[in-house]
Amino acid sequence: MELIGLYLVAAALLVVAGVAKAARPDDTARALNDLVPAWIGPVLTQRRKRAVIRLGALFEAGLGLVAIALPRPLTAGLVATSYALFAGVVLYARSRGRALSSCGCFGRADTPATVLHALVDIVFAAAGVAVAATVPSSGSLMTLLGHQPAAGVPLVFVSAVGLYLSYLTLAVLPSVEGARRLVGRPAAREATP
Repeated sequence: MELIGLYLVAAALLVVAGVAKAARPDDTARALNDLVPAWIGPVLTQRRKRAVIRLGALFEAGLGLVAIALPRPLTAGLVATSYALFAGVVLYARSRGRALSSCGCFGRADTPATVLHALVDIVFAAAGVAVAATVPSSGSLMTLLGHQPAAGVPLVFVSAVGLYLSYLTLAVLPSVEGARRLVGRPAAREATP
């Protein structure tokens, strides 16, 4: 259970992203337009896409909450599967030569899906697999924290910091990097003698 902190970060990120997408499903629905096969297009209107995204987002948030409260092999396996699917979508889009301008992961248009995004998803999937293989099949977060130093306070703190850094990595860093590319690098200053 060495990766329980990373697993908690992954599960909490499911909650954050799920709530954000449920509140604002439009950008995620638009992001998936290029990935949906052409024959589904006429059947899956934008309104239906929003409804599907909202339903999936609520499931995502619910899974994250249950995975935090009950870190067990089943919930850890579902977290791992979710992140493997997310990585698959990003890598699929990139393999088709289409870098998603936005994955809509946090219900915002300015959340580009990058290779770094796929790597983070893969790391979270691996953490889910590792926890699924090592965590007991019964118990709860409180039981788990009871076996941690200082009643789990350091683990919760580090997991909260990890959640924030993961959010910055997935949502803010790609936007900043994109803005930097748009503006261009500042001209190199001439060395003064």
